[in-house]
Amino acid sequence: MVEIIDLSQEIYEGMPVFKDLPQVKMSIHNSHEEWDGIVNPEKRTPAVHKLELGEHTGTHVDAINHMAKQYEGHSIDKMPLSMFYTEGICLDFSHKQLNELIEHDEIQQACDSSNLEIKKGDTVLIYSDHYRKHFNTDDWGNGPGISAEAARWLGNKEISAFGVETMSPGVRKISNKEVHYICGEIGFTHYENLVNLYKLIGRGRFRFIGLPLKIRGGTGSPVRAVAIFEE
Repeated sequence: MVEIIDLSQEIYEGMPVFKDLPQVKMSIHNSHEEWDGIVNPEKRTPAVHKLELGEHTGTHVDAINHMAKQYEGHSIDKMPLSMFYTEGICLDFSHKQLNELIEHDEIQQACDSSNLEIKKGDTVLIYSDHYRKHFNTDDWGNGPGISAEAARWLGNKEISAFGVETMSPGVRKISNKEVHYICGEIGFTHYENLVNLYKLIGRGRFRFIGLPLKIRGGTGSPVRAVAIFEE
């Protein structure tokens, strides 16, 4: 029996986005009434929506070329699909407070207490419960995040990626920029704006899938991230 847990936010007009990134706009581009030749219909039933959004909208993955200018050319369409189809683990950091750093020794302790091991190629998910506590509030942008040292520690374990519930992998104005640089330097990535991570705690290893759109030259992409448990 297969259980699929959705780890992705909805995408909708007016949803929170990071800092000055493009706001999501959504409108009816074609309606069924127009296709049926009805003039001046009382209601337009959507047949095709027009979407305007940034690559880093909602639950998304960053491309290597997003990390720093020297990685130009390492776009999302050129990253191997094996980076987005991995084994995964989820670690509990729901005790962390706003803007608090997560250090590498704390990640190791979380692994030990859960009897989990970070393996080469893994995706490591960081459960902070920030989404359920603070989504679409004034503190949504003030979540906990990993330190630069923790990012390097994870990268040296040759993981494919790590993922967070927050809008940024590090703490803004403290470690976030450095975390991006380290991802680019070592060649791994991260997912942001994940949800439902609480459903993974205490359940061991799972299959993680977070396939991006094949955007030519893209610096990232929204994904439909899922965790799969097979019994």
